[in-house]
Amino acid sequence: MRRTATALLFGILSLALAACSEMAKLPVSAGTGPQPVLPPPQTTLIPTVNIAPAKGWSPGATPQAAAGTRVAAFASGLDHPRWLYVLPNGDVLVAETNAPPKPEDGRGLKGWVMGLVMKQAGAAVPSANRITLLRDTDGDGVADVRSVLLEGLNSPFGMALVGNNLFVANSDAVLRFPYTAGATHITAPGTKVVDLPAGPINHHWTKNLIATPDGSQLYVTVGSNSNVAERGMAAETERAAIWTVDPQSGAHRIFASGLRNANGMAWEPQSGVLWTVVNERDELGSDLVPDYMTSVRDGAFYGWPYSYYGQHIDQRVTPQRPDLVAKAIAPDYALGPHTASLGLVSSLGTSLPAPFANGMFIGQHGSWNRRPHSGYKVIFVPFEGGQPAGAPLDVLTGFLSEDGHAWGRPVGVALDKQGALLVADDVGNVIWRVSARH
Repeated sequence: MRRTATALLFGILSLALAACSEMAKLPVSAGTGPQPVLPPPQTTLIPTVNIAPAKGWSPGATPQAAAGTRVAAFASGLDHPRWLYVLPNGDVLVAETNAPPKPEDGRGLKGWVMGLVMKQAGAAVPSANRITLLRDTDGDGVADVRSVLLEGLNSPFGMALVGNNLFVANSDAVLRFPYTAGATHITAPGTKVVDLPAGPINHHWTKNLIATPDGSQLYVTVGSNSNVAERGMAAETERAAIWTVDPQSGAHRIFASGLRNANGMAWEPQSGVLWTVVNERDELGSDLVPDYMTSVRDGAFYGWPYSYYGQHIDQRVTPQRPDLVAKAIAPDYALGPHTASLGLVSSLGTSLPAPFANGMFIGQHGSWNRRPHSGYKVIFVPFEGGQPAGAPLDVLTGFLSEDGHAWGRPVGVALDKQGALLVADDVGNVIWRVSARH
């Protein structure tokens, strides 16, 4: 009865929100590329809420793969798999995770509404708090060994191996674990490297990390604690940033700031420069603000919360900081408004066809603040000379039903040892594998 009542209430609420919400006037493509169209902000009394209710895949159903490729399940029956990391021996690590308890993040009418929305989107299940190891022993593209590598974590997300140390970014700290090649379970306790901003709100809880090629530094993403600093800047201390962290001592500093919610990170192979994908702000209309992919400069400021896409001022933020806006750098490449671009991996070493040889794969988790939907797919942005060059290509689509339900939602992306693309689907509870069609 309670579940039926909740569903009915959500349906009534959805109709009410739809009745007063605005619609996109531009296609997603207009907000994509190096020079996106940025129309005037559209503010409404009630924000546009257009979530795709989580459905899950029917038996035998799959997403749709790009021409010249095919897709199959590498592993299924997982518990909210969000992030992936491939070890040198080919083992695939999966963070089965969800948001930690955030007792103060759901207060008030807006918090209550967003709680219902997240439940319908399949994002309210308890966190499994583990990292699972998947192994394909016979090379057929399907994992035939599954083992819990680490358990009892706190909403783990990013992972990186440096030598014999496996680093894991929990929602509140980076931990270091001893790792032996081929191990399927780690029993040793983790050593805390550095605390990360968390607390009873912890609005953007996903903390990702990547190591420099020589292993001397870690880079860690720390998302903002709000949409546009409505809780005040004191709640944003050292947030909306990418940190650089010494993996041994834990000493850290802000590498780049003004990044509302950076997630995926990757090294661009030609230039050696760090790139990231960032979720931009909500509630300025279905056509604003584009999420983006950008190179990350040491000491750079990217605008949040005072401005977006360079020096476009967000009038909702008080007090204003024109001194910081004057320093704000425009990102390199827009990824469409509200696409929730999360996953990022370089195509270096891919075995997919030639169009995907040089560039970045991006997992787009999908919108809630846009009508009609955006994202809900995996795309590829081609690069030339270390920079984006051309329109994105669809790699994996078909995550939405015709009536707007989500069969799945893609998140983390990685290349396996054979060069195929792995995609974590946290609604379908599947790791998809995209390989070349021979």
